[in-house]
Amino acid sequence: MSKQKQTEQMTNGGGFVAALDQSGGSTPKALALYGVEADAYNGEAEMFDQIHAMRTRIIKSDAFTGARVVGAILFEMTMDRDVDGVPTAQYLWDSCGVVPFLKIDKGLADEANGVQLMKPIDGLDTLLEKAVSKGIFGTKMRSVINQASSKGIKANVAQQFELAGDILAHGLMPIVEPEININMEDKSGAEDMLRDAILASLDIVPEGQQVMLKLTLPEAANQYKALVDHPKVMRVVALSGGYSRDEANRRLSENSGMIASFSRALTEGLSAQQSEAEFDATLDASVGSIHAASVAG
Repeated sequence: MSKQKQTEQMTNGGGFVAALDQSGGSTPKALALYGVEADAYNGEAEMFDQIHAMRTRIIKSDAFTGARVVGAILFEMTMDRDVDGVPTAQYLWDSCGVVPFLKIDKGLADEANGVQLMKPIDGLDTLLEKAVSKGIFGTKMRSVINQASSKGIKANVAQQFELAGDILAHGLMPIVEPEININMEDKSGAEDMLRDAILASLDIVPEGQQVMLKLTLPEAANQYKALVDHPKVMRVVALSGGYSRDEANRRLSENSGMIASFSRALTEGLSAQQSEAEFDATLDASVGSIHAASVAG
């Protein structure tokens, strides 16, 4: 029953996907923006204790419910930890009504042909089996496009969809994320190439199955409308990619059918030093603005 309800929520729910999946490389920056400097923790274990405390504070806020946040992407260590003694993914669904996803990629390879593919994911089957046992609905994997290179973009998308097939075989929903660098030259040209490469790859997705897509907010409104409307796409979510929350919301509101999946733009303005009332009010305003942009189209 939960899987059916989660599928319905991810297909038709009016809201957005919160990205709470900062990993080892991005965690120190996320903590610093939250007001927790490097001298507040000693070593990686304490660093992840701090980021889990931040994520727990967000998840337990009254502002963070399925009424506006339809899903949330977790880092593996977050999935393996608890919130109030309950496994995080279970807490998200049972207490918040938020569908849990898991980030599975292990970082980026060196750039070649204008793109950075994902590093090999050792132990992928074991990780996916654990995700299923933890009540995870789907997964997310990120690669990056830095240049409008047709060869590179096709290779990037091909890698994403090859892994998506493995994920679907475990009964999980893959979020395919070939991120376009917002600072690249000819961003709009790269977006044309990416759209066409994804459309071609969707043809090989078996009938009756779907994927989700996580794409950088485009230069032209409704650039990805053909993907939003495609029967093999459950949902297209947008990453903020370095845009401010206001700019990301403005761009998102112009794209019909796309919803947000923001990380830094979601937590913008939150601070470890805020009182609970101040924290909740700031998060409520952030969630409200992102939700409004997500349903505007």
